[in-house]
Amino acid sequence: MHPYWFTIGPFPVRAYSTIFVLAFLLGFGVTLYFAKADRKEHYVEHFWNLAPWLFLAGVAGARFWQVFFFDWPYYREHPWEIIAIWHGGLSIQGGIAGGLLAGWWYVRRHRLHAWEMLDLAAPGVVLGQSIGRAANLMNGDAFGGPTGGDFGILYPPGSLARRVYGDQPLWPAEVWEGQVDVVIFALLLILKQRKQPAGWLFCLYIILYNGARLFLEELRGDSPRYLFGWTAAQWTSVAAIALAAGLMVYLARRARREPSP
Repeated sequence: MHPYWFTIGPFPVRAYSTIFVLAFLLGFGVTLYFAKADRKEHYVEHFWNLAPWLFLAGVAGARFWQVFFFDWPYYREHPWEIIAIWHGGLSIQGGIAGGLLAGWWYVRRHRLHAWEMLDLAAPGVVLGQSIGRAANLMNGDAFGGPTGGDFGILYPPGSLARRVYGDQPLWPAEVWEGQVDVVIFALLLILKQRKQPAGWLFCLYIILYNGARLFLEELRGDSPRYLFGWTAAQWTSVAAIALAAGLMVYLARRARREPSP
């Protein structure tokens, strides 16, 4: 855990924000690469125009999700913390939801092929997520629960995890999720080589990521639990998987009805 790189006068340069921005830029760069590699250069300019809106909507959605869906009991008692995104607390699932809303608005306005653009973006999105988990580790948030043994991450004094669990090793939940995201990234690159209906690659990303998240959330120790002892992220994952699976069926049927080029 290392929340600050250095300070410029009284202003600290935070590891969380710099890694977060780096994750977005690298994910965006991968998306541009695939737009050119797949000979869909006509989308490149649109991705450039869309990028600022995706970033802003993603941050807004990530914070909204974290505050009102994931940790409302805390923020209800500490309302001044709602805008303090530099303390952490950005939900990946909410960021995707916010980005999709911004993308839906842009695609409708310019009459673009939404599913093709989503397929191009899917590998870059999950790569950005994997890098973003390093930001969580550096900031000391998204931590796991106690392992019950000598194995695990021992967070330093002053961190939220240390205040919650004291001198106990915790599951490296954020580290393992970042590693799983790299595996999903590789799987999407392999699946890109197969011919499939437009939109399937993005739906597969949604299913793979949220399927992994459903299980990894069992290790988390920083989220309130609700029905069945599940976190809000697990309930979001179940809904996202069901929606993506339904969309895959719809897209496959639509592709069969469309005439071959």
